[in-house]
Amino acid sequence: MSKAQEIFDTMINRFDSSAAANMEAIFQFELDDAEPYVVTIADGVAVAEQGEHDDATVTLGMDTDTLSEVMSGELDGMQAFMQGKIRADGDIMLATKLTQIFPA
Repeated sequence: MSKAQEIFDTMINRFDSSAAANMEAIFQFELDDAEPYVVTIADGVAVAEQGEHDDATVTLGMDTDTLSEVMSGELDGMQAFMQGKIRADGDIMLATKLTQIFPA
């Protein structure tokens, strides 16, 4: 199993459906050192799969180490963005909710 797959599996296991209540979103992850992943949230359910989506709500670009550190709480996502470790396109405010939806 790839490191990226492990990160997304962990995210799905930590999914907080109450934090994502009434949320419909498509997160596209463009990973510098791994295959792209899509995380879809709808009807209180989160699904992660390898691939790309044509109409993502927000697209986030980073390497797997940065993703792992943000999702584990070691690195603040906003700080990582300000430092240029994360590139974001689309609904940036939605991106700031990632760690609430998938708490460490």
